[in-house]
Amino acid sequence: MEGIVALLLSLALPVLAQIPAGVQVPLAEDCSGDGSIVCVNKYAAVLPYPFFRNVSANDFELDFYNTTVATEDTGFELIAGADFVVYNRELGLEYLGSDPTYEFVFEVSSAVHEAPVYAPVQNLLFISQLAPPTGVLPQLVVNLNVDPPTLEEYLPDPPIYAPNGGTFRDGLVIFGASGSNATSPGGTQYVSIRTVDPATNKSTVLLNNYFGSYFNNIDDLAVHPTSREIFFTDPYYSYYNGLTDYAQPQLPPASYRFNPDSGAVVLIDDTLREPNGIAFSPDGSTLYISDTGGVEGSRTPGALGGKTIFNATGPRTIYAFDASNNGTLISNKRSFYLAQDWVPDGVKVAANGVVLTGAGKGVDVIAPTGELILRIQTNYTVQNFAWVGKNLTELWIMGNYGVSRVRWGLVGQELT
Repeated sequence: MEGIVALLLSLALPVLAQIPAGVQVPLAEDCSGDGSIVCVNKYAAVLPYPFFRNVSANDFELDFYNTTVATEDTGFELIAGADFVVYNRELGLEYLGSDPTYEFVFEVSSAVHEAPVYAPVQNLLFISQLAPPTGVLPQLVVNLNVDPPTLEEYLPDPPIYAPNGGTFRDGLVIFGASGSNATSPGGTQYVSIRTVDPATNKSTVLLNNYFGSYFNNIDDLAVHPTSREIFFTDPYYSYYNGLTDYAQPQLPPASYRFNPDSGAVVLIDDTLREPNGIAFSPDGSTLYISDTGGVEGSRTPGALGGKTIFNATGPRTIYAFDASNNGTLISNKRSFYLAQDWVPDGVKVAANGVVLTGAGKGVDVIAPTGELILRIQTNYTVQNFAWVGKNLTELWIMGNYGVSRVRWGLVGQELT
């Protein structure tokens, strides 16, 4: 494919020696003096011809900066080397603050790294790691009480099989245990919602069925800021990736709310192909759920050998919903953001209402109106992230092979 593109570009160059009218030159420019912050002018809304971006398969770099642009010396090449790519200059530079830094902190395995939960009293950041089909690797915790922070292994008591999503509620870490295994340490486990007390490391099951039916995955969780109910997504990924020992799924992909006090589980949406990330606006009036159905497997056991495939024309969108009546009424679904790279995995909302999502090799920062403001760029695929620290101005990012830290001016929501 790359050879074909190069041939097409070489044949077209004599025709495209000039930049067409409408191209903003430079397309991008250094906004920091050292190349760490690059500003894209007018979103590069007009590119020189021919341009080509390969978004067709898992085997290629998919980010915007991998777009092949025929005309040289437009500044577009600066994007690839930046830590931060700013699309809305006024807001982007404001959110970055006066001295933003991006730091690759820990090299980790190729496993999916998810469920980041910050425990403020202990000043610890819990991170899961998933490696199908085992699921019960030692999990990870970042000790933020030492400088530099250290990465340590831990297992709750009893261990949790394949924690994938996480949040914090009433002093407890809440994990979405995304796998099922009859022989896991600590006994049989089904897909469930579990708590971990960060002071004692003891774990407890809160929920493990819907009227006797197995959940599929329990991918991610969010707590409504006023009702305190737990909202969660339930896609098929654990089944695709061999993290469940169920014969077949029993429920459709869907999203739910759960009241831990009464035990009631209520369906809130079943229209997304693979519901994944979930988060609330600070006042609880807007719920965001991502659909990562662009990455999907076969529902026939063993058809893909425990693999998923990527289809760029499949769902890779964050949707917004109204959350009224103290979060108990979810309505008015609308499209919010189409990921520009890969699929929108983890979703979080900052204290000022700005939405963040891990999408491919980076984190996108999105205005409440849906415009991409800026992007944090990484050299690994991002699965999730969390704010930590006394003032919640540090963002820790994790995924396949890496854990990073961003210090900037965008403040996270306090989880209580």
